[in-house]
Amino acid sequence: MKELKIDISNALPFIDKTSLLSLTEEVIRQHYILLSGTGRGKEYLGWLQLPSLITPGLINRLKEDSLRIARSSKLVVVIGIGGSYLGARAVIESLANPFSAHLKQAEYPFILYAGENLSEDYHSALLKVLDEVEYSLVVISKSGTTTEPAVAFRIIKTHLEKKYGPNESASRIIAITDASRGALKSMSDQGKYPTYIIPDDVGGRYSVLTPVGLLPIALAGFNIQELLDGAIRMKELLISSTDPVENPAIAYAAIRNALYRNGKVIEIMVNYEPRLNYFTEWWKQLYGESEGKENKGIFPAGVNFTTDLHSMGQYIQEGMRNLFETVVSVENSGTTLQVPEDGGNLDGLEFVAGKRLSEINKNAEQGTLLAHVDGGVPNIRISIPSVNENSLGQMIYFFEFACALSGYTLGVNPFDQPGVEAYKKNMFALLGKPGNEQKGIELRKRLL
Repeated sequence: MKELKIDISNALPFIDKTSLLSLTEEVIRQHYILLSGTGRGKEYLGWLQLPSLITPGLINRLKEDSLRIARSSKLVVVIGIGGSYLGARAVIESLANPFSAHLKQAEYPFILYAGENLSEDYHSALLKVLDEVEYSLVVISKSGTTTEPAVAFRIIKTHLEKKYGPNESASRIIAITDASRGALKSMSDQGKYPTYIIPDDVGGRYSVLTPVGLLPIALAGFNIQELLDGAIRMKELLISSTDPVENPAIAYAAIRNALYRNGKVIEIMVNYEPRLNYFTEWWKQLYGESEGKENKGIFPAGVNFTTDLHSMGQYIQEGMRNLFETVVSVENSGTTLQVPEDGGNLDGLEFVAGKRLSEINKNAEQGTLLAHVDGGVPNIRISIPSVNENSLGQMIYFFEFACALSGYTLGVNPFDQPGVEAYKKNMFALLGKPGNEQKGIELRKRLL
């Protein structure tokens, strides 16, 4: 099986080799701590063995529910925020025809998203679409009380019940939540919704290989077994070896921490395939929420090339030298499209006539790499053979494992997110949540 590979050769000139060797030894120590379950956040290590623990029975149930929903629905609304939707959306948008919303006949439901923002205009526009089409609903929340998805679920559940009545609407709702507690679990029991479980030992941003991600991906018509197979193969590789030449996660964690200690505090994920945009968004959450604490951490950003070469390219080439790039490089295109000949050659591009668009794109990637390295930007290259379920499964597990190693090396707990609660407390006080009235008054004075 062709596997994910890493190339750090264009980052090495920017760091001291002795420091990298020392950091690599530290990462290898953290590899042992991670696998032995003795580090911080050890109660959230369920993702480590997760790909191998998804049973054939669960896979079959996911497929059966997907087929049942597909028979009755042209659209499925997935309600969730953060890790409850980003992983699934990353895979779906990487694999889907980007213009599938405009296709009149589709074998599988089109996936829409709600509850990842609080925009009144967004959700109002969504309801107008739902007025006109047959749809079902997947709601994802461990607690059921996270503000954004909880509000969206209230709104869309009410719409669903008005449209279909209480009995049919219950069959059109699937909940993914805690096994035994929480508001969504109680609502699921009361409404008799089909339910899937979020494991207690798997945090949200590591949950894409649970039903949190697998159900929406299956609903969109993609092969979840192949996704898991890719993750399993990567798991076996990363767990079995501590040689950075063989273990790309150790190499990645070591090189990015070495760059960080050398003043490179911003990591930009780069892709040359627009459909990988949401994979970048998933990666940003994974690393930002895992490492950004205790006044530490590499800031994760993302760009889509070649598009952003015409906006952010100038800054990356000649701006502050406190950043480095991690490029997700796709070796093979899934289609063939050649540039046609034009005898007039008014655009001066006859020299690319007959070339595949993928060849031009690859040369843009290589030319940009050389320009940015010459401009003082270290470059890490993560390559996959093609964009398919197996490769995406490999990338998901690779980045999860490397994130855990990198967070431990940084000296933080990569599995908690204490800072996420700060804005919520202020928002609830401003909204008048009982018991928070005085704080609300104080906050409003600060806003005047």
